[in-house]
Amino acid sequence: MITPKGLFSELQSDAPAGLVVFLVALPLCLGIALASGAPLFAGLIAGIVGGIVVGSLSGSPLSVSGPAAGLFAIVLGAIELLKEFDIFLVAVVLAGALQVLLGFAKAGIVGYYFPSAVIKGMLAGIGITLIITQFPHALGYDLAAMEDEAISLPSGKALSNKFVEGLYVIWLAINEYQLGAVIIALATMFILLVWDNPKLKQFKFFKIIPGALLAVILGVLLNQAFALFSPGLTLADGHLIQLPVAKSPSEFASFFTFPNFKGLANFKVYEVAFTIAIIASIESLLSVEATDKMDPYKRSTPTNQELKAQGVGNMLSGLIGGLPITAVIVRSSANANSGAKTKMSAIIHGVLLLVCAIFIPTVLNLIPKAGLAGLLLLVGYKLANVSLFKEMYKLGIRQLVPFIVTIAVMLATNLLVGVGVGMVVAFFYILKDNYTTPYFFKTLDNGSFRLELSEHVSFLNKGSIQLTLDGLANHSHIVIDGSKTVQIDYDVQEVLYNFFENADQRNIKVELLNVDFNGFIPNKGH
Repeated sequence: MITPKGLFSELQSDAPAGLVVFLVALPLCLGIALASGAPLFAGLIAGIVGGIVVGSLSGSPLSVSGPAAGLFAIVLGAIELLKEFDIFLVAVVLAGALQVLLGFAKAGIVGYYFPSAVIKGMLAGIGITLIITQFPHALGYDLAAMEDEAISLPSGKALSNKFVEGLYVIWLAINEYQLGAVIIALATMFILLVWDNPKLKQFKFFKIIPGALLAVILGVLLNQAFALFSPGLTLADGHLIQLPVAKSPSEFASFFTFPNFKGLANFKVYEVAFTIAIIASIESLLSVEATDKMDPYKRSTPTNQELKAQGVGNMLSGLIGGLPITAVIVRSSANANSGAKTKMSAIIHGVLLLVCAIFIPTVLNLIPKAGLAGLLLLVGYKLANVSLFKEMYKLGIRQLVPFIVTIAVMLATNLLVGVGVGMVVAFFYILKDNYTTPYFFKTLDNGSFRLELSEHVSFLNKGSIQLTLDGLANHSHIVIDGSKTVQIDYDVQEVLYNFFENADQRNIKVELLNVDFNGFIPNKGH
């Protein structure tokens, strides 16, 4: 398999992919800004910087950076805590600086220690979340799904769990659907499914024209046709993309907000900065790790370089009024699934965001959210398709349980908590394996016992070895063989030494093979 050699070597693939990511990123940038309680333009700034700046500096060939849904709750709380958006921007700048320092400290290595089952669970959880959040848009139920801070039950009680809230919004959407939105969403998905058909990829037309572009154009044309021939089906106002429109260069410049560095005297700014830096770094490392798994060329992202790139991006985004940036799996998966081959696609998506924000916001405001929802529904299904669950089931309980737990906790809480709990579950199985496989214990033909120690015996194995030795019958004979052992932790040496010293009291004959206690001084205080 030949790996792409440079930024401009695969423009035929990267340009269409960049266009697809741009179409996916545009509504996400605006929606995340809206949900975060920040100016809508702040979301666009973060998307532009994430694409052009981070895309250029990052070593990841396929990941795409921008404002992340996983951070919106933190941003919302931080803006409320700091009271002023320009004070919050100081925290974003400081968070970026801290990420750069983490990169130079080579902290990126932590990204290699996330189990595959947890990463796949994260991807599937994001896919399910996408489906739940976008389904109301596909039915034309846009305002409640996007803008309500809390959806209330008929009894007046507010829903606090986002997953349950999403299901309730879907129920509301089904009861109040708009036929025009449903038609546009279905038409979008039909076009995308046709374009994804491998049999059609052999034709040049299907290679040159990106299906997502055609699907979005079709959505616009259908809505315009509704206005002419069936006004009752027409989507308008909150059902369309709502990009801020500048009437003059000075008004466009007014969309930028600059940090108020008087906030450096506020201790809470440093608290927010530290929180953003740590969470954004973890989310970025998780995203690039997951994106690398989708890379057909199996390239590996240099994680320390990624932290530095994200840090520079956040510093610049904060300096000109943007939201915090991370590598984002939704955009990255859309990028990979659209056939991108180099990081040029991420840069192209950032340039398109900039061009559109300046020149054609009015045209973009014709795009129905239902059409974009159809696109995102398919992205979500690709992340959480049935075959993935079947694959994890076939791999066995050690892979399936962390996978399912990660998804379940993500849906009940948020991405980072889900990944954290998934890691704990995965670590439990690692401990269990260490507990049961540090040695081989067997009964010999003559009735004696043999304990063969593995190459490395750590403190994690102390408990199982202790239980095995304690379970030996009195008046028995055991051979403890350390021929294959390179290292035995102090804790295990202590267990073996105490057993050897006290074996006479139980009339147990102990034969040691290559187990040397020379230099070992047991702790007499225990």
